[in-house]
Amino acid sequence: MGNQAGVLGRPITHSLSPVLHRAAYAELDLDWTYDAIDCGVAELPDVLASRAGWLGFSATMPLKHALLDIAAEVRPLARAVGAANTLLAGPHGWVADNTDVAGVLAALAEHGVTAPRVTVLGAGGTAQAVLAAVHSLGIADCTALVRDPARTAALHDTAARLGIELAIGALDVDAPALSAELVVSTLPPGAADPLAPRDWTRDQAVLDVAYAPWPSALAAAAELGGAAVISGAVMLLHQAAEQVRLMTGRAAPVEAMRTALAAAAPGCGV
Repeated sequence: MGNQAGVLGRPITHSLSPVLHRAAYAELDLDWTYDAIDCGVAELPDVLASRAGWLGFSATMPLKHALLDIAAEVRPLARAVGAANTLLAGPHGWVADNTDVAGVLAALAEHGVTAPRVTVLGAGGTAQAVLAAVHSLGIADCTALVRDPARTAALHDTAARLGIELAIGALDVDAPALSAELVVSTLPPGAADPLAPRDWTRDQAVLDVAYAPWPSALAAAAELGGAAVISGAVMLLHQAAEQVRLMTGRAAPVEAMRTALAAAAPGCGV
């Protein structure tokens, strides 16, 4: 087994995962390397085959569903979510896992956020992870606001596996579900901007996974209304920390990783 790890995805040049993982390796005094590798779904089998001796991978779009198909083993959390963002070297091949759930939970805990009602914006792999986080918080139902209701089958499947009652609504500034105590946007940068003009209140919290630029229009408006606002960079930090723990078997040096992230992306909200 070598000492190499990396992040897979497309586009990948913007990824801050190398900053986080390299900072962790330095703090843990590990002579490991971590590379960003451009990879789409079609290339995934060849990319992994040519790196069979590597220790593990982080993965971003468009690979979060493809990892489940190529892994020799899928851990229960990733299977329940229906998406993975982590591959680990296992005795019989790659093991797929999901650390996005841990990232969401740690970001909420860091800001002391609890909420009886949750609304998620979007229906992709990150939204699926948010449902798993909602489930672990003991919340039995959730609303998802989406741009295209016809593309919510995977999210419905996740809700069914978790036993969550899922309601689907239109992504609209007047949607009643935006009054939930916690709103989590999993949309790409700028896609949630049309929701900014609504009246946000101090009994709400907003986690926007899009952290570049930060604050987003959604986050800025929510903060102006008194809501607690959490940058997606905090989620990014904690999901990477969980990956470091899984790959190295050691507790991740979260504060060293946070310092490196803040230096690489000033103003990202971490």
